[in-house]
Amino acid sequence: MTNAALDVQGTQHSLQAHVLDTVAPVAHGKGQQHPIKLYLVVWGWLFVLSTCSYLVDYFGLQGNLRWSLIVLFMVLKAGLIVAVFMHMAWERLALAYAILLPPVLVLVFVTIMVLESDYTRLLRVLFFASST
Repeated sequence: MTNAALDVQGTQHSLQAHVLDTVAPVAHGKGQQHPIKLYLVVWGWLFVLSTCSYLVDYFGLQGNLRWSLIVLFMVLKAGLIVAVFMHMAWERLALAYAILLPPVLVLVFVTIMVLESDYTRLLRVLFFASST
């Protein structure tokens, strides 16, 4: 083979290696592993949050404080599970928004409906109480 042919093959090989090095960090590598310490820390936080949720019942908290704390601990645990065990923390931001934004919007709309229902109930009580 001539020197030109060897030079072209060498250039193709180095170009191919450069493309693979460039694409590898962007694509999800097969067998990508995270340190075990990460999973143990998340497991520990899940244990602590579950204990706090149990303590809400143990101390007998009542009313809105009880439900607020239970929902807060539940959302924190779900967030940790989704972020680490479902690998959402390593996904593209657009995919994370596509998965996480709809449930957040549903919660916002439910909150708006609850507030609106209280207002509607108040108006009905005032209106029907004054007519009798």
